[in-house]
Amino acid sequence: MHGITKKKTIFDLSTTKISEPHTLSQALKDSNWTQAMDLEIAALHKNHTRDLVDQPAVVNIIGCKWVYKLKHKPNGSIDRYKARLVAKGYHQTLGLDYFETFSLVVKTATIRIILTIAINFQWEIRQLDVHNAFLNGELEEQVYMAQPPGYKDPQFPTKVCRLKKALYGLKQAPRAWFQRLSSTLLQWGFSNSRTNNSMFFHFGASTTLIVLIYVDDILITGSSSQQISSLITRLDSVFALRDLGRLSYFLGIEVSYHEGSMHLSQTKFTSDLLHQQQCLIPKLPKLLALLGKICPNLMVLLWKRSLNIAV
Repeated sequence: MHGITKKKTIFDLSTTKISEPHTLSQALKDSNWTQAMDLEIAALHKNHTRDLVDQPAVVNIIGCKWVYKLKHKPNGSIDRYKARLVAKGYHQTLGLDYFETFSLVVKTATIRIILTIAINFQWEIRQLDVHNAFLNGELEEQVYMAQPPGYKDPQFPTKVCRLKKALYGLKQAPRAWFQRLSSTLLQWGFSNSRTNNSMFFHFGASTTLIVLIYVDDILITGSSSQQISSLITRLDSVFALRDLGRLSYFLGIEVSYHEGSMHLSQTKFTSDLLHQQQCLIPKLPKLLALLGKICPNLMVLLWKRSLNIAV
């Protein structure tokens, strides 16, 4: 056979998927999730995220909950179990325990442009993941939160947490984290892009470094691999990082390389989408029949639109 061929990928939709728990009681039945929660609590203590204090007389006490997420590899297999303590930010009050919330992320078009430049100049592209990124953000407001479910201090069960650093779920958390990271890069001599505030440049005598930030995912590229490694080491001394090595999976996009070119695909996303549709399609007849009983006029309207009949 001549020409370029590509191996056909067949998605196995029959694979039994491990479900994510929705409650603390469900999570406690699996040691993997228990260990994940222990790691999260350890990270909170390590970052000095909170102090246990007596509940003040007149303050807004927000709640918190556990959120469980399976992290997958590009091939769909389980990478790790992630348990995250999330503050119930919807209990916060504007002007009392939060003010500004806006936070920037790098634009998708900017990512594509920088990847194209890196490939053309044969620059190394490294990917970083920040452990508990939001916990690095410094809080300017006074925020009080209930103790984590399942992890109340047995000696002080009635005390509350006074948060010193941002926590996932807080309305100001993304902004606080981005301000901490961007201020660090600016102190190190980086410059902000005028068109995209989540892109940072550093121009040396003969080297160029570019940093792209999308919440807690970071891409670093540049003309010097040594300078890239040095920057990663420096960042790791301030923030807890996972060096994921060469860019391979970013924002749901899989990246592969072949003879100096880069191939982007969304195999896992497509597989998950097909699996969702497989679960939904058998239920469609019953759903449509129920909808027809509740609102027959809507069904007629949808039918006419499907036939391009003017209504």
